[in-house]
Amino acid sequence: MFTGIIEDKGIVKELRRAAPSVIVVKTAITASEIKNGDSISINGACLTVIRINGDILTFDVSPETFNVTALKRLKVNDTVNLERAVKVGGRFDGHIVSGHIDGIGKIVGKKRMGDFFVVRVSADKELLKHIVKKGSIAVDGISLTVNGVDDAGFDFVVIPHTYKMTNLNEVQSGAAVNIETDILAKYVEKLLKNSKGDAKSKVNASFLAEHGFF
Repeated sequence: MFTGIIEDKGIVKELRRAAPSVIVVKTAITASEIKNGDSISINGACLTVIRINGDILTFDVSPETFNVTALKRLKVNDTVNLERAVKVGGRFDGHIVSGHIDGIGKIVGKKRMGDFFVVRVSADKELLKHIVKKGSIAVDGISLTVNGVDDAGFDFVVIPHTYKMTNLNEVQSGAAVNIETDILAKYVEKLLKNSKGDAKSKVNASFLAEHGFF
C-alpha cells in the first residue's frame, strides 16, 4: 500500500518487454533503504524489486501490467515517480493508494496559474464514474485532489512543491498517465449494487450519504 507522496524521480535505464519483462530504474533512494522483494510504486504501478546494484533497481513486470498501464509507453531516459510501500505506524500524508492501476488517461492541457498549475486529463466513462470533485485520485502515483470533473475528463491543481518533486514538470499534452481512482468510490459502488438485489439491506444511497460516504 502507498500514500501517493512521491519520494524520488527515477530515470528509466532499460525497458525490456519480451519475457522475462523488466524495468531498470536509477534512483536516489539508497540501497540500504531497499531490499529484494520490496514493493515500490513506479508511476503508480506496484512493482517488486528483484535486483539491486547500487542506485540501479531492476523490477519484474508482468505482461498484464504492461497491457493495462502506461508503463508500456515508457522510453529509456524517461523520468518516473517512485514511492516505497508505506510502513505500519508511519505518517500517512496522502490517501490510500493500492498501486493497482484502474486505467490510462491522457494529459490534454497544462496551464500556469501564478505559482500553481492546472492540469487537464481526459479519461473514459468507466474511470470517470469513480471520480468526484474534491475527491482523491492518483495520477502516475501522485496523490491529488480533483478540482473538477465532467463527461470528458477531470482537472486538478498542482502546488509548486508537487510540481517540482514529480514528473508533472516534464509531461506534455498527449502523454499517457496511469490513473487509480479512490478506493472508497469503488466500495460504495459495490455496496449499492449489492443492496439492489437484497430487499432486507439497509445500505442505499441515503444510508451512505447519512454516514458521510458522499
